[in-house]
Amino acid sequence: MTGSTVATPVLELADLHASLSDPLLDTMNFLNEIANRFPDAISFAPGRPYDQPFDAAVVAGYLQRYERHLEQDRGLSHQQAGSLLFQYGRTKGQIHDLVATTIGNDDGIEASPEAVLVTVGAQEGMLLVLRALIRDQRDVLLVGSPCYLGITGAARLLDAPVEVVPEGDAGLDPEAVRERVHRLRAAGRRPRLLYLIPDFANPSGIRMPLVTRERLLRMAAEEELLLLEDNPYGFFARDDTDLPVLKRLDRDRRVIYLGTFAKTCFPGARVGYVVADQLVRAASGPDRLLADELAKLKSMTTVNTSPLSQAAIGGMLLAHRCRLRESNQDRIAAYRDRLERLVAALERHFPAGTRDRSGVGWRVPDGGFFLVMQVPFDADEAALARSAREHRVLWTPMSYFYPTGGGRRQLRLSASYLPVDQIDEGVRRLAGLVRALAPG
Repeated sequence: MTGSTVATPVLELADLHASLSDPLLDTMNFLNEIANRFPDAISFAPGRPYDQPFDAAVVAGYLQRYERHLEQDRGLSHQQAGSLLFQYGRTKGQIHDLVATTIGNDDGIEASPEAVLVTVGAQEGMLLVLRALIRDQRDVLLVGSPCYLGITGAARLLDAPVEVVPEGDAGLDPEAVRERVHRLRAAGRRPRLLYLIPDFANPSGIRMPLVTRERLLRMAAEEELLLLEDNPYGFFARDDTDLPVLKRLDRDRRVIYLGTFAKTCFPGARVGYVVADQLVRAASGPDRLLADELAKLKSMTTVNTSPLSQAAIGGMLLAHRCRLRESNQDRIAAYRDRLERLVAALERHFPAGTRDRSGVGWRVPDGGFFLVMQVPFDADEAALARSAREHRVLWTPMSYFYPTGGGRRQLRLSASYLPVDQIDEGVRRLAGLVRALAPG
């Protein structure tokens, strides 16, 4: 038929998944958009690893190192090794043994390679764990407040119910978690999982003391609660104080452990892992590991983590004898230096005598990438836009990290990605913003 027109379909947002209307999912897009609009702004917003000199030949060397491992150590033919690198791979991953060795060397975690699932970054691990453990709307994920956006975003995508427990100066209080568990059970709900970052949490920067870790594990055992421990920043303390990760202290298989090579190797590989050694009992047949159940879900999503990415990370692990803490000494020093420079700049541009009366303050973290700052104005998107436009400095509103509201007059700063010569200038610009927006 000539001259006829066919209406272009228009999808109604109200008819799509409710998460697409959630402001939470717009957060990262807004931050990226404002950074792109003001490329000359000094940005304390991203919690990214700093850019090391890029050399593709180094990555090629890691691929070759892993290929030699397959042929010389595992006895594969050249053709078999090539198939592992270039074909679809094992769903649970092919560097699981190297991961298990590495976390044993670095963090004292005793894990069978079969309990390790290699994922497309830690974010996929969160999605898989939530999908497996949150059976229906009766089941609940517990999180701290403030909380990392990745876990609350994953829960939103999966329609997983979330309950918050306020975070204190030492992180999550085990008794506050217990009280929330009891309240939920009294209401007929089933608290299944508590997500936390014990070491230098994103966004608060808090490191949980050893005594709190031990109390938390006892509480989890008594309340039959699982813990989802996320550890992207554990290497990056301000000093050499070493605290055991929860999984190292775990004697009851209460802890599901999330890891990533984004901060300790390079983020472009997009390789993470889950240690899920919990047993799953079916009505018939032998018990299985939770890692095997997660692999079923992965087979229907990403199928497998890129073998080439795994090979690059695997070669890197082999090159450093599966000891990333030793090989990361330069990174550790770099992040310590950036954090110290950030704190020094804050003290210089916000002198001690003026902070209290101006409504400015901060808690110096024990390590990691993040510092939370109190300010005398609403640190919202309008303030951030003005900060970018008039003062050429970016930061992240803390309100993004409070699932039920909060952080209205707080912002998150990170110097992890900044060249060191921009840190002081960035804080000087921030001080100008504070003076401009402070009441009176």
